[in-house]
Amino acid sequence: MDLEKPPARQQHPAPEGCLAVAIRVPVRIVVLVLVVPVRMAWDALVVAGRFLGDTVLRPLGRALLWLGRALFVWPFVALWRYVVVPVAKGLAWLGNVLLVIPLVWLYRYVLTPVGHACAWVARGIGAGLTWLYARVLTPVGHAVLWVLKGLGAVLAALGLGVFGAVAWLARYLLVVPALWLYEWVLRPVGHAVAWCAKGVAWLVSTVVNGIGIALYWIVRVLFVLPALGLYRWVLTPVGRVLAVVGREIWDALGHAWRIAGHISLAVGRFLANVFRWTFVEPARWVYRTVLTPVGHVVRDAVLRPAAEAARSVGRATRQALAAARESVRQARADFRRMLFGEPREHEAVPAREPRGRETRTLGSSTTALTKD
Repeated sequence: MDLEKPPARQQHPAPEGCLAVAIRVPVRIVVLVLVVPVRMAWDALVVAGRFLGDTVLRPLGRALLWLGRALFVWPFVALWRYVVVPVAKGLAWLGNVLLVIPLVWLYRYVLTPVGHACAWVARGIGAGLTWLYARVLTPVGHAVLWVLKGLGAVLAALGLGVFGAVAWLARYLLVVPALWLYEWVLRPVGHAVAWCAKGVAWLVSTVVNGIGIALYWIVRVLFVLPALGLYRWVLTPVGRVLAVVGREIWDALGHAWRIAGHISLAVGRFLANVFRWTFVEPARWVYRTVLTPVGHVVRDAVLRPAAEAARSVGRATRQALAAARESVRQARADFRRMLFGEPREHEAVPAREPRGRETRTLGSSTTALTKD
């Protein structure tokens, strides 16, 4: 069987006291009167800031960015690309030629043979030292070690005897008297001193506790209880009243800020409409009804005929210049013929191929067998 869920409980706002209701309305009225000019000034500053940022600051920032690139970035890039990189490549090639190649040659053809020779000499010396160690030093060392072991055994026996004698003397001359002194003198004296110290400590702790309790009650009666009463019966009610007043002022500020936003929006729209119907619409009407027809008339009656006349003048000028150039060219050719005479004409060579679209026949063949 399906069980229906119980309906969710509606959360009712907490009941408010008469103080909050009495404070709310005057506070909201006063705050609204104070906040409306601030909100309108703030909205005006926001609009001015956006307009200034879009029209001045952003283009200025782009210009400064371009200027910074032109003054700082691009010169360094060009210096790096066309000066530093080629110079570095040249220095690298020069270093390779002057240092790396000679060092490689020196290592390969001088140091390597010398190292091999030194290694061969070192291996010979090592073999000699190994033979000396195995054949000479090892037997001598074994003999010296056998002698030292004998001397060590003798010295160890003498040392054990001396140590036993010294230990027996130290036991009966130092340890036994010290134990007797500790058992029969120091321990009883220490117990007596500890018992006296415990009594003195108990007495001091009792006196200190009594003084502490007295000071506790004095401080509690003179300072804590008055401060507690002041906090409970004075500061707490005053704090609650101030909290209510502060909460109402904060809510009133938020409410007034929202209302001032709507008022500022309405005022802004009114001013925008006034500006539109005062300046924009008349200017648009003048442009559409006066300037546009006048512009069309000026274009059709003045500009187009003037352009056509200019094009005609240009064509006539180009034709005159072409005729003048042809005249100059003809005069130059006449002057050349007058000085050097007519150029000799070359004799025309008969064509061996038929001209035009005529077809070859036996009678008009150009081969040696059928030629007339």
